[in-house]
Amino acid sequence: MKKVIFILLCGALLGCQTNSSTANQTFSLGKNPTLPPPSLTLIPTINIAKATKWPEDVMPHVNENFLINVYSKELVHPRWLYVLPNGDVLVAQSNKQSSKNKKGFKEIVAQHFMKRAGAGNESPDKITLLRDSNNDGFAETAIDFIKDLHSPFGMALIGNHLYVANTNAIVRFHYELGDTKVDTKKYPPEKIIDLPEGNINHHWTKNIIASDDGLKLYVTVGSNSNIGENGLDQEIDRAAIWEIDLNTRTKRVYASGLRNPNGLAFQANTHTLWTVVNERDELGDNLVPDYLTSVHDGDFFGWPYVYFGNHQDPRVKEAMPKNLNPRSPDYALGAHVAALGLAFTSTSASKFTRPYNDGAFISEHGSWNRRPRSGYKVIFVPFRNNEPQEMPIDVVTDFVVNDEAYGRPVGLAIDSHGSLLIADDVGNRVWRVKNKNVR
Repeated sequence: MKKVIFILLCGALLGCQTNSSTANQTFSLGKNPTLPPPSLTLIPTINIAKATKWPEDVMPHVNENFLINVYSKELVHPRWLYVLPNGDVLVAQSNKQSSKNKKGFKEIVAQHFMKRAGAGNESPDKITLLRDSNNDGFAETAIDFIKDLHSPFGMALIGNHLYVANTNAIVRFHYELGDTKVDTKKYPPEKIIDLPEGNINHHWTKNIIASDDGLKLYVTVGSNSNIGENGLDQEIDRAAIWEIDLNTRTKRVYASGLRNPNGLAFQANTHTLWTVVNERDELGDNLVPDYLTSVHDGDFFGWPYVYFGNHQDPRVKEAMPKNLNPRSPDYALGAHVAALGLAFTSTSASKFTRPYNDGAFISEHGSWNRRPRSGYKVIFVPFRNNEPQEMPIDVVTDFVVNDEAYGRPVGLAIDSHGSLLIADDVGNRVWRVKNKNVR
């Protein structure tokens, strides 16, 4: 009963908040965003669209250059995608593990709103294989490929080894081209390296990508808090991208100060690693922008001390170590959009035509800490001379209609026919988007 009262009280207070940003918005987009001063409030803005089901014959809207169709709807909370060499598509169906610890007030309220947003269910803990046998753009087959995982997310194939990033470890499975299931009895899985989980595990998703030579994995490990409020001892080796040496099974921090990196991709022309990052919350409707950035060995992006170069976070009392030199991200995506998926179109597989042939698709899962809401769409960021340029272009929208979230986009991948696949965790579907003028 006390829990219910707390939640109702919180909801009542939130309902009384003013809508200060609608009259005078600051758009934090592009290579050189103009950032407003931070806005600190006693009660943070909470504005989450209620998760519901896609009505029959209703789909997201695509701009005039594209067509969209359902690729698969035989799924439960699909989060991440990986395309195998034969065109089969792996889908990690996953969620955060339920906490066994006694919950405080903040955790109770957070759990309530997570359920409202469609993220409060038990984790399916499996990877499903989708197969489009007749190349009609719809997966006729959906088979449980690997079961009994632990909040799986990122996947990477190197030779006959499929690496899966559970929230607590990277595990390796044997895979033969064309397999529809992993035979774990014949080929028991191997743990490659532990990943930080612990009792809090605030940002639980762990993504991976293999180096071009197949000798290393790069791993995203999000922070264990918003701004280090659980103590910096809880942030050791977190808010970072790790580099894993597969021969020695050792790790090192490749880049740090990234609050919650998710999507990873190598740009084909330069072989540079790029990521999209969720920045901190509760500094106002227009702070802090999530971002797209290149990542180099030794980079530090400021979390938790500063953001976008040397903008000080007034809530962080610890002094930034003098040996750290923060760099600014390459491209601001807007505040609270929750950028997750990243897929470049400069790869040989992509069939997208100008102006979508050189740039990055990015999925924006959608805000909880902003009024009006931001994100809940897939955008395209054009590149020129191997750098992001101009303003983003909306590609897939209308995941939220009349305050109801029919879906929320997460993982992205370019399929074997050059189209874009979108994992929709609230809608329990994978969508397929292609150019109108490409078969």
